[in-house]
Amino acid sequence: MKIICIGRNYLDHAKELGNKIPTSPLFFLKPDTAIQPKGHPFFIPDFSNNIHFEVELVVKISKNGKNIDEKFAHKYYDEIGIGIDFTARDIQEDCKKNGLPWEKAKGFDGSAQISNEFINKKSLKLEDINFSLILNNSLMQKGNSKNMIFSFDHIISYISKYYTLRAGDLIYTGTPSGVGKVEIGDSLSCFINGREMLKVNIK
Repeated sequence: MKIICIGRNYLDHAKELGNKIPTSPLFFLKPDTAIQPKGHPFFIPDFSNNIHFEVELVVKISKNGKNIDEKFAHKYYDEIGIGIDFTARDIQEDCKKNGLPWEKAKGFDGSAQISNEFINKKSLKLEDINFSLILNNSLMQKGNSKNMIFSFDHIISYISKYYTLRAGDLIYTGTPSGVGKVEIGDSLSCFINGREMLKVNIK
């Protein structure tokens, strides 16, 4: 199973971090060990002092595909979930400053939180999915799929030029603005169209 993450797919988030707006999907990978057993708390690693949450809609690939035409991409996924891309922002910024890869800031154990269940896309309006993250009863992030720079289908088609997609692969499709730091004792809840899909306690 591959975990593929799209960066800078919401204009407001790219701006809040001072990043350039991409002209094609920017993506990176996380190892499967980034997903921890469901229901387990997230433990802040000792190598970072600035772990950020980033809530994202997640597409689960349903069948294998390579060089998928965008007009057929909808046939390669049936479900949408939600996840948190935890990021060691201090390590990421240091790597970027020195022109180094920043996978270690993104792919560490537990960094890809994922919802316990997924929603059949037939029950969703794919171009109008509301999603959000609440930190300790305060709304921190609120997004809608209509504001993605690159659509689900475009992302799938683009990635499949480089990697064969396989059933079970997960694509994190980018985060809106409002990312922030987590602290020990925090509780994060993530929602799709008002329905709680994921809850994570920070240790």
